Amino acid sequence: MDRLTARRRELRTVTDADLDTFYVNQLDPVANHMAAFTAKDPADRDAFDAHWSRIMGDDKVVIKTVVVDGQVAGHVAKFELFGKSEITYWLGRAYWGKGLATWALAMFLRAFGPRPLYARAAKDNVASCRVLERCGFGVTGYDSGFANARGEEIEEVVYRLD
Repeated sequence: MDRLTARRRELRTVTDADLDTFYVNQLDPVANHMAAFTAKDPADRDAFDAHWSRIMGDDKVVIKTVVVDGQVAGHVAKFELFGKSEITYWLGRAYWGKGLATWALAMFLRAFGPRPLYARAAKDNVASCRVLERCGFGVTGYDSGFANARGEEIEEVVYRLD
């Protein structure tokens, strides 16, 4: 699959049926390494289902499914962390490098405020950092934390969008 410019793309409300794809995406070891700050055990379906049940029932969380040509590709969301609105996204690896993350995040940002919004990415996750910067986020600093997917503390970049 080449760039997704000519394909039908949409952001829509998350359905229970989407969760199976989100779970499969979460099982990808390469994606876990890149995301770094992941579930302790990505294969724990009960923990996955409990997490998604909790966030889908939280009015402060806004989640949209990213769909390409009728296929669920991943999700983008806004949630509260330490009293600040943060953005997150996760796409299946088959959709990486095709401009979909930038498109999905840009569309999401047009629809959901208020500002400021924050985001974080593992410092070595160059692709995710690039997506955030293309969508207008600027670096505000660096932090570190324990990354479950890597089993060690790593550095992350902290971003802000006004």
